[in-house]
Amino acid sequence: MSDDKNNNKGDDATVAMTTSRNDKIMEGAGVVHMDEGQPWGVGILNDMKRTVGTNWVKEMTNLNQKTIAVTLLIFISVIAPTLTFGAVYGKETDNKIGAVETILATAWVGVAYSLIGGMPLCIIGSTGPVLAFTKAVVRIADNIGVPFLTFNAWISCWLLFYCFVAAFFDLTRVVRLATRFTDEIFAFLIVSIFVFDAVGDPFSDVGILRYFDPNHPSHEDYADDESYNYMEVALLSTLLGFGTTALIFLFRSFKDSSFFCNDGIRSSLHDFSVTMSVLVMTAISEFLFSDVDTEQLNVPSKFEPSFKCCDSSCTTFFPDECPELSEPHGVRDWFVDFADLNGKGWVPMVAAGPAILAFLLVFLDSGITWHLVNHPNNNLKHGEAYNYDLCLVGIFNFVNGCFGLPWLVATTVPCIIHLNSLAEKDSEGKIISVQETRLTMFFSHMMVGLSLLVLSVLQLLPMPVLYGVFLFMGLSALPAMQFWNRILLWFQQPSKYPDFVFTRYMEKKKIHLYTVLQLFFFGLVFLVQNMSAISIIFPLMTLLCIPARLYFLPRFFSGWELCLLDGDDEEIAKWVSLKRASMRSLMFGQADSFAESSSVDSPEEADPSDEDDYAVEEA
Repeated sequence: MSDDKNNNKGDDATVAMTTSRNDKIMEGAGVVHMDEGQPWGVGILNDMKRTVGTNWVKEMTNLNQKTIAVTLLIFISVIAPTLTFGAVYGKETDNKIGAVETILATAWVGVAYSLIGGMPLCIIGSTGPVLAFTKAVVRIADNIGVPFLTFNAWISCWLLFYCFVAAFFDLTRVVRLATRFTDEIFAFLIVSIFVFDAVGDPFSDVGILRYFDPNHPSHEDYADDESYNYMEVALLSTLLGFGTTALIFLFRSFKDSSFFCNDGIRSSLHDFSVTMSVLVMTAISEFLFSDVDTEQLNVPSKFEPSFKCCDSSCTTFFPDECPELSEPHGVRDWFVDFADLNGKGWVPMVAAGPAILAFLLVFLDSGITWHLVNHPNNNLKHGEAYNYDLCLVGIFNFVNGCFGLPWLVATTVPCIIHLNSLAEKDSEGKIISVQETRLTMFFSHMMVGLSLLVLSVLQLLPMPVLYGVFLFMGLSALPAMQFWNRILLWFQQPSKYPDFVFTRYMEKKKIHLYTVLQLFFFGLVFLVQNMSAISIIFPLMTLLCIPARLYFLPRFFSGWELCLLDGDDEEIAKWVSLKRASMRSLMFGQADSFAESSSVDSPEEADPSDEDDYAVEEA
């Protein structure tokens, strides 16, 4: 027993000594610095010159098979959530904003951004956090007694002002303080929304498994039909939904396999995997199970504002508030009346308050997504444009507010899908190069706009199939997330852990502690976003993750540990190289090697799987 105690003390002493040495390996490890500011307004001009002014022609002329395939993928990935969000917007705003408005906003903003945006790999669209904020704006407008669309339009004016101020003074530097810790909390939140919406959202009635509820809204239309069996519908919906996801992954797996006769066929199956899976599963639903009434995509019957008026005042909705009428008096005007304030002239100034939170949401929602897409690991060459694109987002959402359209921001999961679909990767999944193009976003959002002319065709798409696409989009984003891989470590044998740099050098309990803390902050953000009473402060909760990383986590972790868990590849590679030099100098007395390894040109030079490093450690 005494020997065991002595061994434990020896192990603790060894860990303490190793930690002390690691602290001294690289000065400033794990410390986050803000970029140096640019002169007022210069950041916007530099962004324009670096992106649109330099690479526009190249990005508008690189048409090939991959461009066509990714266009179809993005169209399907965008149209499904656009219509779904449109239906939810209609419910939450009493049809002031509906499916038509959401399609129109997505189409025109997407096309415009693809032509003049600075980072065209970023997909603009509707997101859950923005929807949650819009619900809060509806409640505020009701409480102060002004029309929602008017109040929302005034908030959009202030939002434009805040976006221009932030871009002019180069305040987008703040979002670069967001490290992997904050990026992955936000990305995991968006992924969770996609997965929950696909499988079954505990906070709403959407998702594949929700069809097993006999009171699901899709079953209400058949309440008087004795031949209708909701269990048949639920089972077929489950088959179609999960089958779509499985078929997409199957098609994509052929790219690196030995099946089929050449790389062209394998690449085509990979590139068109989503399109083919949707067509196959839709055909199965239409031809093999035509007698089962699965829920179809809910699209408007024609192109007009969603709000139908009972009378000339257009304050009541047809037919819900005037069932005695056989047809509506008309529809609301496209352009919002800024003067419709019910005599409350102070409303435009009051709107500046909620607009601050709206700005934080737009700034963080878009900024963190831009940060993820432009991560050095993705090997993008055409530059970033945070300030310039923030101005564009402000302009786009101001125009949308004027016409009663929803606000749009960079959407995390579609952006990641877009990036990965245009990327060439090695056998280990690392990105070698990316086809940086504007054409995929231009064509896909042009198709979204043209879908307004063929709405009857979209009605053929079963909702469970689109839920399957949602599930694919969420699941396909998980493997690249370190946060998710660290969660999986809880269910793995420690001696069989994957060979990550942090599993090589850090104590297991410290890795798990970091994951628990990150999961705690994710839980706070997730909880606030889904609690309608306090959802308006969701942007603040996301913003607090940045100071939590800067000032809270260093209380629990050394700088070198934060470097390995939260640093970029260049910083990690430098630390690993210095660590090796330190170990060799201790083992063999080669003190000068420590100084010689003080700079690293690329992460490959400090590959943590290096067998020599293992040998030194074990020795």
